[in-house]
Amino acid sequence: MYEEWFGFSRPPFNNTPDTSFYFPSERHNEALAQLMYTVGQRKGFAVLTGEIGAGKTTVCRSLLRELEEDGASTALVTNPRLNGVQLLYTVAREFGLELPDARVDRLAIMDAINEFLIEMLAQDRNVVLVIDEAQNLPLATMEEVRLISNLETEREKLIQILLLGQPELRQKLAHPSLVQLRQRIVMRYHLEALGEREMLEYIQHRMRVAGSHHAARFSSRAIHIIFRYSHGIPRLVNLVCDRAFLVAFTEETHKITSQVVITAIKEIEGPEWSFKQTALQEEKARKKKSFLRLPFFADRTR
Repeated sequence: MYEEWFGFSRPPFNNTPDTSFYFPSERHNEALAQLMYTVGQRKGFAVLTGEIGAGKTTVCRSLLRELEEDGASTALVTNPRLNGVQLLYTVAREFGLELPDARVDRLAIMDAINEFLIEMLAQDRNVVLVIDEAQNLPLATMEEVRLISNLETEREKLIQILLLGQPELRQKLAHPSLVQLRQRIVMRYHLEALGEREMLEYIQHRMRVAGSHHAARFSSRAIHIIFRYSHGIPRLVNLVCDRAFLVAFTEETHKITSQVVITAIKEIEGPEWSFKQTALQEEKARKKKSFLRLPFFADRTR
């Protein structure tokens, strides 16, 4: 709606993992480089974690794009709430393997995957499996993932597995039943949020990619409010910037002021929103989290 007003050829702040908008921040570049090395050297298991909206999926899509250009065979599982057989079936289908039906037994699926991996090895093609939202994998299914990773030759892994997830994934991987899986993880990286200066560069980068850079002018106060609201999380930055541009468009201005940003945030959060209210809610959430831990400590003192 506001694209023409600001001179954009397309929306600059859509919350989709469009790799053309990939922002090469220090953290994102480091994560991508480590993943490329781990996968390229066929090391096996890698884990990428980060807060919701930190850019994990965008990094992953950039990785997959580069790998596919190099001839790798890739599969992406986006619904991890599966049991072991369902996961195996999904993985096989993502790699394009023909299976009789979803009721085929586990051993038959594993055999089909193993044959596929051997065929890819003969063609010197790397095989990469990415599981998004991996913190939602049941523990039993996590074990199935480990068994997939056991498919290897004497010299190298036949499949490279990347687990993407929120910080809870690190807690899940610490479960005593997953010790064998943990021992196979060769790379872990936690994607941090952007700093305020880097967030400004991120906003400018997306506007350039969308076809315009100077049409919209942000005040320093507006940038600070966006950072305070988003904490540097790219998804939240996109959300508030998209709404701020819409507000500016309706007010027929090219200036993104602090008031425009606050209006945009209130349209997202509700008219009663304030930083003070947000702080109170966060404090209540912290206290509630601490309270929920009390029964655990009580059990230990019996």
